Amino acid sequence: MAFETENIEFKSEFTEDIYKEVIAFANTDGGVIYIGIDNDGNAVGIDNVDANYTRITNGIRDAIMPDVTMFVKYTIQENKVVRITVGEGSYKPYYLKAKGLKPSGVYVRQGTSAVPASPDQIRAMIKESDGDTFETMRSMEQELTFESASRAFARYQIEFSNTKYRALGITAQGDELFTNLALLLSDQCAHTTKVAVFADEGNTKFRDSKEFGGSIFEQLENTFNYLMLCNKTTATFRGLDRIEKVDYPEEALREALLNALVHRDYSFSGSIIINVNDKEMEFISIGGLLPGLSPEDIRSGISQPRNKNLAAIFHRLHLIESYGTGIRRIFALYENCPAQPKIEVTPNTFKIILPNMNRATVAESTEGITAQMQKVLDYIKSHGQITDAELQDLLGLKKTRAFTLAKQMVEKGILHTIGRGSEKRYVVE
Repeated sequence: MAFETENIEFKSEFTEDIYKEVIAFANTDGGVIYIGIDNDGNAVGIDNVDANYTRITNGIRDAIMPDVTMFVKYTIQENKVVRITVGEGSYKPYYLKAKGLKPSGVYVRQGTSAVPASPDQIRAMIKESDGDTFETMRSMEQELTFESASRAFARYQIEFSNTKYRALGITAQGDELFTNLALLLSDQCAHTTKVAVFADEGNTKFRDSKEFGGSIFEQLENTFNYLMLCNKTTATFRGLDRIEKVDYPEEALREALLNALVHRDYSFSGSIIINVNDKEMEFISIGGLLPGLSPEDIRSGISQPRNKNLAAIFHRLHLIESYGTGIRRIFALYENCPAQPKIEVTPNTFKIILPNMNRATVAESTEGITAQMQKVLDYIKSHGQITDAELQDLLGLKKTRAFTLAKQMVEKGILHTIGRGSEKRYVVE
């Protein structure tokens, strides 16, 4: 008398449950299924052997994804028993086409039974088959929609359709399943971007916070719009002219946000964090630098994209120009600013800090300012300018002392002179 084992399964007749057994063996270590042998190991045979043999072979071919037939062999024995030999598959996980890539459709062999695989087991099989590149691995979530992505592609008049999915990396090479890249682009993307606005430079007192989800295209747009609301404008006067300067160059915010979205490590579930205070704005993305790269390399324009297909899509949509230029552009925008951007890297995070340009300029220009100088600045803030006579009256100084003070402020770059002689006046640079 024979018995079922981890690698042997008996079935007295053909039912569609046999597909689960084939899947379980293909997802584990392989095995043999005998159709026509009962649970006690007795050969009872099956009726209409030829017709059932055709049903079995066609059913296994049509009901199981990916194609498992190359790992399956069939033999009709003299006692009207069909022997199905299943080898371990090379493109796990195999699953019931009708159920999809989820525990109700994926089975593994456990003892003498085929049991649903756990989500962790499914992820492990995907990683084993697809490699360790997150964006190219098959997604655990297959019910995806792409409304935001379609709008983004349409904006740049680039086709986005089922026929383009494979070329873009949205579907896997071995079947039509969506990849993790598709999940990132989809409206069901589980990753988010969080922005926190603080009232202090230590980032301990909240003013406001927002979390943006959905497709990374939607996150890009909504996060950028919110950051621009946080990007205050400071007005100064040069004579009668009002000069407005934003705290952060718009392009620097855009490049820092794009860098965080395109290069973060999406195999981790955390969010991109953006902290804002009156002094600076910091962008923190998960995933340190790839091996062999240093912060100096990044600043020099050397780039090795972690998510190559995602970067290629952003490049195709003209959201990024070419690899490695974004960080260089940020530093170029700050070329004449007293405070420079900073890059900080840990094994698991990448941070770029953008200084508030208006705050940095004021900090530099006010260094060493005396009480008299501050009084002059307060007057100009209220009146837009000050003349030599007004300066003398304001501070109660004689002409020579007033001239010396004004000259010091001009040399420090605090004031700017307009006109000559009786028309001369001072404004804030």
